[in-house]
Amino acid sequence: MHGVIPVVTPEEMAAVDAAAPDPVQVLVRRAGGAVARAAVQLLGGAYGRRIVVVAGKGNNGADGREAARRLRRAGARVTVLDAAADHTEVPPCQLVIDAAYGTGFRGHWRPPDPRGALVLAVDIPSGVDGRTGEASADVLAAVRTVTFAALKPGLLLGRGPDLAGEVVVADIGLDVGSASAGLVTDGDVAAWLPSRPRQTHKWRAAVWVVAGSPGMSGAATLTARGALRAGAGYVRLSTPGADPGDVDPLEAVGRPLPGEGWAEQVLADAGRFRAVVVGPGLGRGEGVAREVRRLLRSCPVPVVVDGDGLAALDDVERAGLPPSTVLTPHDGEYRRLCGHPPVPDRLGAARELVAARGGVVLLKGSTTVVAGPRGPALLAATGDARLATAGTGDVLSGVVGAFLAAGLDPPVAAAAAAHVHGRAAALGWPRGLVAGDLPELLPAVLEQLGG
Repeated sequence: MHGVIPVVTPEEMAAVDAAAPDPVQVLVRRAGGAVARAAVQLLGGAYGRRIVVVAGKGNNGADGREAARRLRRAGARVTVLDAAADHTEVPPCQLVIDAAYGTGFRGHWRPPDPRGALVLAVDIPSGVDGRTGEASADVLAAVRTVTFAALKPGLLLGRGPDLAGEVVVADIGLDVGSASAGLVTDGDVAAWLPSRPRQTHKWRAAVWVVAGSPGMSGAATLTARGALRAGAGYVRLSTPGADPGDVDPLEAVGRPLPGEGWAEQVLADAGRFRAVVVGPGLGRGEGVAREVRRLLRSCPVPVVVDGDGLAALDDVERAGLPPSTVLTPHDGEYRRLCGHPPVPDRLGAARELVAARGGVVLLKGSTTVVAGPRGPALLAATGDARLATAGTGDVLSGVVGAFLAAGLDPPVAAAAAAHVHGRAAALGWPRGLVAGDLPELLPAVLEQLGG
């Protein structure tokens, strides 16, 4: 699984628990110990500290009660409240341990008022859906969540990240090697990106960007700049029907294409490149769509499809795209491709689009999900509100193209690009960042990763 941090659904976690070689009591002791240690770290000690544990009936509550037992032994004054007793507030304390309900909880729970105390969540904040991150209105926002064996989708999607605070994964001796998803880290991307041999040359990582339309060069330029700054050795930029002189000056090499029938020319020379990016700002219309579909059917190298290129896929047969094709939809484009918006289970949504269209899907969001026809889904959680501005997706498509040209498998290239894209945004201004800033920030991220 590429070494990423495992992410398991509540159903998968139940199966992992059932297959555990150790008795439940042993797992509870380990989990409770991890929670107790986190409590001590948050409070700077245990002796004399006042702690309230809100515990339910299941394993989550058992973990909380075990933590309470350990904290009492360490000198803390601990009160355990029954989660089902409908307490309106907790007694005066410095820390509330939320051990009411776990990842499989369905329903509504009204938590007691913590009265300003810090909150430590066990496995997931109670009331957050472990699969989707959707949450009821009354969830206790934690400063830290101790989750066990693996991350859960609900800690990465929806409101989950805002409610979970800092997330710590505690190893309690469970085997999660069969996890169907994983979270990408800096270390993963650093390991994936190949080193550049001293005798390399520009064509070994060449990208052809087919984007833009006459008089509309912004998206094309952003895509090309993203590819260049992400390490592409050579970028050819072609806007069908436009004069190469219409493109903003940059290090990409302009190559004219006719306004109609351009796919034939791209296919004739695409073998010299390692990846093609098609679609940003390309325009709509049946003529454009026909050329995009022709390119995708026969292109000998991986293709990234974004923007207007995605609009051309209405007539593509079910699962008809080659496995090396990378689709990069936002929610609106996903709706056009699938006929409905993404469901809150975004892992399931990305997999649904793969089943419907084929290829690899990069479903954009605050946590980006990448799914392919085989292997685990990959999640990138580095993005934030700075990326919610026009044109950032064009830059991302260029980065995906550059990583494909570097030799990464399509799902890995897409996930690594989303991770680096978010890291680059984090180096920019908290407010006022524009898409044109992002390419200039990419080399700093790659330098930090050793790429």
